Parts: sequence; structure tokens; C-alpha cells
Amino acid sequence: MHHADLRELHRLMLVARRLDEEAIALQRQGVLPAYAPAKGQEAAQVGSAAALDLARDFAFPGYRDLGAAVAMGVDLVAYLATHLNIWHGGLYDPRASRLAPFNAVVGGPVTHAVGWAMGATLDDTGGAAITYFGDGASSQGDVHEAMNFAGVYRLPVVFFCQNNGWAISVPTGRQVAGGSVAARAAGYGIEGVRVDGNDVTAVFEATRTALDRAREGGGPTVIEAMTFRMGPHSTSDDPGRYRTLEEEQSWRDRDPLVRAAARLTAGEVAAAEDHATEVVREVREGLLALEAPPAEELFSFVYREPTKALLEQQRTWKESLDA
Repeated sequence: MHHADLRELHRLMLVARRLDEEAIALQRQGVLPAYAPAKGQEAAQVGSAAALDLARDFAFPGYRDLGAAVAMGVDLVAYLATHLNIWHGGLYDPRASRLAPFNAVVGGPVTHAVGWAMGATLDDTGGAAITYFGDGASSQGDVHEAMNFAGVYRLPVVFFCQNNGWAISVPTGRQVAGGSVAARAAGYGIEGVRVDGNDVTAVFEATRTALDRAREGGGPTVIEAMTFRMGPHSTSDDPGRYRTLEEEQSWRDRDPLVRAAARLTAGEVAAAEDHATEVVREVREGLLALEAPPAEELFSFVYREPTKALLEQQRTWKESLDA
């Protein structure tokens, strides 16, 4: 997407919201073992991912970035299959979709993105990487090392922090010194931008600017999108134990979908709802129809050449089946 198209961005956000709600329902029904809800963060995810050039850029998501997958046009059944825990990293093709398998390690995708950006520089691909992480992950040492490395080598990477207010149950103020992730960029000699993470067009423009700068050799950017996780950290979390209903309500009034819909016609919003309903139906049916791959694939694609330890594990596993 070359320019911010609010109608299309709203349509994508609505798909992400309704699919997020469906994923929670599927987890409660026992279809998905676990799920990390993204409600409230749709503008940050969709707005940033929609700014990518899928012919040359690459995205490295965390475990709460469904909106990015939606905006990038990834096969959503294959993407959500990751949550079924039946195969290595989902069933979609990361190279074709330009979206890496999502990473459950806190801060894990950040170093991967920097490595990709170094490779892109060496190969002169002209592309840029974007990596997603939260305010809690920003306190991980890996993130600091990645920003420093990217700053030293002026790598084409956008560090996209979704500051949703909470590192699970710890508020940002208790774990981000100085109160700003974007402000840290100055220490690495790179650009830092704080943006309203619930304004999808503002996110799109900030990300597009950062990606353009990266591709043109201007180096990395840290974008801190200020948003709010409206639901729990995961389907096993109870946010009522650490935050108030008043705080949640104050952010509901800033719901990114409500804000976007207010700038569209009733007909456009209704059409987007119809579209989202159809997407959710197709994805639900697709997920329920999936069958587990052969169990022996558990040992496939772990290493290019199987290690002695892996082969021993495979042998032990086969013996256990015959016992």
C-alpha cells in the first residue's frame, strides 16, 4: 500500500478484531491450546504492516501480531495453525509471504530482523526489515544489543515497539527506565519516533517514513506505538488482578476500530463487517478441517543435517511406539 487508505485499513483491522475474537472462542472450545489476544492493538499492527513493500521487505513478528499477518495477506488458516501446535512454525511459506514464523521468545524476533537486515545490506536487496516487540520485551538485553548493532552498521531495520502499557502484569512505568522506548534510540545514534498507536493512518505514515529511510541508507528507526492491550495477556491470564476497570474503560473510548469507523460511512462499515464475517467463517472451517501431519515430522527440519542427539531421540521415540 503506497498511501494510507482508511477504508482498506479499517477493513483489515476489522478482520483482525473478529478473527482475534474467534481465536479466543476456539481456545475456550479446546481447539487451540493457547492464544495471546491482540484486541486494541489492531491499528499498530495493521498500520505498520500495510506500509511494507512485500516484494523486498520482511517482517519478524512476536506471538501477538495477528494484525500484521492479516495486513500482509498471509494465509490465515496456515498462520493460525501455528497455535494448534501441530507443526514447525505454522503451515504458511515465510519466504513467499515475507512474514517470519512468529516468535514466542520475548524479544526473540528483534535479533532475527537485524540479522536479516545485515544480509539484505550485504546482498544489496534494497529491502528493509521490521520487527515487532512489546514494552516488556524492550527491557531484554537482546533488544539493546540488536539496536546497538543496527546503529553501528546503519542497517535497514525498523524496531516497532507496541507499548500496550503492560509487560504481562507489570506496568510500563515499573520496567522501562525513563518512560520511553523511542527515546532510547538517541543512545544508539538512530531515529526514534513515538506515535499514537491507535490511529491507524498515523502509524502507517510513521512506518512508511521509517521504511523509506531504511531502504535509502538512512539507518534504523525505533517506533514506539502507544496503545493498550484491551484483553488479557493470554487466555490463561486474568487482567482484573492487576489493573482496574476504570483504566480499561478509558482506553475503550480510544478503540482504534471505533476511531477509524467514525471517519467512514455507515455503508462502508457494514460492508467491512460482512467481509470480516465471511473471512472468520472460512478460517474457522479451515482450521477445524486441518489434520495433524505425520508424527515423524517432529524430527524433520530441525537441523540441515540431523545431529547424533536428534537421531537418538528419534530412535527412542520409535521404540516407545512399539512398546
